[in-house]
Amino acid sequence: MTLAFLAIAFGLALLVWSADRFVDGAAATARYLGMPPLLIGMVIVGFGTSAPEMLVSGLSAWQGNPGIALGNAYGSNITNIALILGLTALINPIGVHSQVLRKELPILILVTALAVYQLWDGQLSRADAWVLLGVFAGLMGWSIREGLQHRADALASEVEQELSEEATPIGRALFWLVAGLLLLVTASRILVWGAVAVAQGFGVSDLIIGLTIVAVGTSLPELASSIAACRKGEHDIALGNIVGSNLFNTLAVVGIAGMISPMAVAPEVLSRDMVAMGGLTLALFLLSYGFRGEGRINRLDGAILLAAYIGYNGLLGLSLVG
Repeated sequence: MTLAFLAIAFGLALLVWSADRFVDGAAATARYLGMPPLLIGMVIVGFGTSAPEMLVSGLSAWQGNPGIALGNAYGSNITNIALILGLTALINPIGVHSQVLRKELPILILVTALAVYQLWDGQLSRADAWVLLGVFAGLMGWSIREGLQHRADALASEVEQELSEEATPIGRALFWLVAGLLLLVTASRILVWGAVAVAQGFGVSDLIIGLTIVAVGTSLPELASSIAACRKGEHDIALGNIVGSNLFNTLAVVGIAGMISPMAVAPEVLSRDMVAMGGLTLALFLLSYGFRGEGRINRLDGAILLAAYIGYNGLLGLSLVG
């Protein structure tokens, strides 16, 4: 059991470090290839920060651990909004200037509703997975169009500034693009092995492990990047990390896992976890959209989000006792 805990700790540390290198390498490579900054922020960074979730959930589904696959995806969404945005807003209130983000927020609501609808029958079939991946492909096409048409968006300006401050030679960028991905795969295998061993050793469902330890671990890249961005005053990057990651998780991560292995969905996923994810997504929309001007997540909002995260994990703890 000690070895399993060490595997989780090492796997998480390697996952966070390699994800950061992978995102840096991918963003720098895209910039050298002439990709617009807004497109880098919407697609490249979004994909990079969700790469841990994709690999961990895909590997878990392949190994026959659907609870970790789904728990990681939906648990990461809950963690992103309640824990990461909550902490970030406590450090520095988040103002929303980007018009592109204002368009993405309603899309996230619709995507979340689609996820709830698909799980209503207690199954995630390959047909459901095809639908998720089809919507994801359409969203990527829309993102590319937005990135090409709205080059002067506030998010584009922040991404351009960030890339200029951290200029990386093309050789190093390509190296970390490849090495970061390989290390991500290695870290994911170590983390999944440790998580499964702990779940089996303590008799805890792999769903709970996926919703807690694994979800927090795979969300650490978003935590680091959002806090760093907000401390620099790059509020749209901080929020864009979360919105983009949740879209990737709900569509691509769950879609890939479902394509690899269709799975039965435990009733509590719908009655507990999807309710929490849906409620937090709606709260994010109401706080960030800015119906009468600029959206804003202040420190009080951040404290409420953190309280919601603590309450949700308390509910998970009670389910173990029961």
